[in-house]
Amino acid sequence: MIIQQIKHYNGLQEFLSSSLLSHQILHIDFNGNQICDQDVSGLGCALANCINLSNLTLNLCFNQIGDEGALGLGYALVSINLSNLTLDLRYNQIGDKGASGLGFALANYINLSNLTLNLSYNQIGDEGASGLGSGLAKCINLSNLTLNLSYNKICDEGALGLGSGLAKCINLLNLTLELRHKWFVCFGFCNLISDKGASGLGFALVNCINLSNLTLNLNGNQIGDKGASGLGYALANCINLSNLALNLRGNKIDAIGASDLGSGLANCINLSYLTVKLRFNQIGNKGVSGLGFVLTKCINLSNLTLNLRYNKIGDEGASSLGFALSKCINLSNLTLNLRDNQICDKYASGLGYDLANCINLSNLTLKLWQKQFIYFGLLYFQ
Repeated sequence: MIIQQIKHYNGLQEFLSSSLLSHQILHIDFNGNQICDQDVSGLGCALANCINLSNLTLNLCFNQIGDEGALGLGYALVSINLSNLTLDLRYNQIGDKGASGLGFALANYINLSNLTLNLSYNQIGDEGASGLGSGLAKCINLSNLTLNLSYNKICDEGALGLGSGLAKCINLLNLTLELRHKWFVCFGFCNLISDKGASGLGFALVNCINLSNLTLNLNGNQIGDKGASGLGYALANCINLSNLALNLRGNKIDAIGASDLGSGLANCINLSYLTVKLRFNQIGNKGVSGLGFVLTKCINLSNLTLNLRYNKIGDEGASSLGFALSKCINLSNLTLNLRDNQICDKYASGLGYDLANCINLSNLTLKLWQKQFIYFGLLYFQ
């Protein structure tokens, strides 16, 4: 058995003068090295000559790379037959052209099985997101994908393009997708993905029926009931999920959306790990009852995190949630955040009695207190 040696490089010149043909597993870390487009051009030319490379980890975050550099990098990567690729380009100045160039490179990686791509904190819009989606559509053998496009300029059309591409990745087993945005109230800074875009991403999940682990982070967008319902419909097809983390905090989801989301999740009967974050929505009593319905169906749940802070949940909602949790007899770890709602002492105590039925609980975190604050009319979280 031949053990492949991992080569590590932290300096550009050191890598450029290395024996390029000898590299098979390569880790390059140029984090915060003031790398510009011209530097990336030289790096790309060198990588194009690493024809025996199968695994590449390339960290170029916190640099000065724009579209020209990303395009050059994309064209260089085309000539390498990679099976594992990790590319960290967060905190640069990459726009649509650069993202599309990277998508062009991905379209040639039909043998790629593991991909981690972090493009957060750039300037990518709909065109770039769609370009990435087109590239991912060709990666039909992907089994593990982590894609972070948070804090860019992606709207519904970009989410639709991205979802269309992901729908072709039918062999995915593990997917992490992050499209977070900062959320402001008061000064009118609106965010980007709404019902149409969320439904488009849901379209992708419908085809990914082999998913075992899914993390979907759409924190701080403008997703309402229709978008949440679309996601719920999609998740209903992911019957092989064992681990799901869903972050929809800071959107515009009401009772209908939360209930439909719950109805979809009720089909995921193999879930053992479930995290749902709906903080800063308006699901109310009916919405939390719909989510409670999920819990009565997921009898294999061992780890549950529910963050329902600031959702206008009252006594009725707390009672129905408690009843649902009392059926989760296999729970060993529970984190429940119901802070800043409208639950009185009596029903808070009732929730405690219901949890007493979870006889296998070994770790419990329960947050129920009320705290209100006003800070010049501005509310912000990231």
